[in-house]
Amino acid sequence: MSSRKLRFDRILFAAVVGLAVFGLVMVGSASLFSTLGSGGGEHRFLVRQAIYAVIGLALMYGLMKVDYRRYNRPWVVASFVGLTFALLVLVLFTPQINEVHRWIRLGPIHIQPSEMAKLALALYLAYTLDKWGGQLADQPHGLLSLAGVCAALAGLVLIEPDTGTAVLLGLVTAVYLFLASVPLKLLGAMGGASCLVLGVFIACSPYRRGRVLTMLNPDSDPLGSAYQMNQALIALGSGGLTGVGLGQSQQKAFYLPFPFSDDIFPVIGEELGLLGTLGVLVLFAIVFWRGCRASLRAPDSFGTYLGLALTLTVVCQALCNLGVATALLPTKGLPLPFVSYGGSSLISMLAAMGVILNISQHSN
Repeated sequence: MSSRKLRFDRILFAAVVGLAVFGLVMVGSASLFSTLGSGGGEHRFLVRQAIYAVIGLALMYGLMKVDYRRYNRPWVVASFVGLTFALLVLVLFTPQINEVHRWIRLGPIHIQPSEMAKLALALYLAYTLDKWGGQLADQPHGLLSLAGVCAALAGLVLIEPDTGTAVLLGLVTAVYLFLASVPLKLLGAMGGASCLVLGVFIACSPYRRGRVLTMLNPDSDPLGSAYQMNQALIALGSGGLTGVGLGQSQQKAFYLPFPFSDDIFPVIGEELGLLGTLGVLVLFAIVFWRGCRASLRAPDSFGTYLGLALTLTVVCQALCNLGVATALLPTKGLPLPFVSYGGSSLISMLAAMGVILNISQHSN
């Protein structure tokens, strides 16, 4: 029995490590111009990302050794969700960085509670669905509790503001309510109410409204709200089939606003071409395939729900980032998992994969 548990999904493991290592290469390339004249060394973002990667991979390996069934306990779920709520409230009272309240600064360390919210939501969804099973739709108390917790998490994230992460949390919740056989009428009503709140939030914010309008008409404000979108498309189009060469991107030279974080995929397209971007898509497809495979083969429903929630969170975030890069979605601040610069994002995503890899050890 123990020898079987040691056989984690090596294909999934290789895909995740491959994305993380590839991310280091691209962060090093995409951040060169951003460090000019700012002090701290031209490779400081690469060095920081390498440190985050080591921490994240060590955490992933550690979580691979922890039986996922230990998380299926009320005190574990309550503690993690409660801590996440506390940090999401605390971050609203911290000094703004780039005009938003997203990071808690502890010296040189920046903690982003919204990344914890993704993991907390996945754990809470798995615990609740496992507890109620297929009866959740017939249990108003359980359904209201689930909807309330999810709405509170998404609402606090939206206030920061972080619209992209809030939408991601809502999307994952909607998929799970559908899996829980919640009637489509009720699901539609809840989705409609959420869209109404989001629509009002966007309508009351000029720059968010501008992002939506420019997605529909990118030529309307090429030097304003559509600037980032147009520069991303230029980068992707400039790469051709094989790219201009690693390190040779022109768009990262102060044209793309965030070339080594949110806009790293267009830099990949410019430097490595269509073949490079297809390689990234293949790796994420492998993550989705092997993550779902491990989850569906889990020996209990909690493992299935938890694995699917974490897999959907990672893959849906990747799709949202790619959608923004290709002008299919309004501009949002969601990083490309494992690849974009950012410690909180990289560590949280690798932690999620550690849990999925542990589930894979117990899969049939």
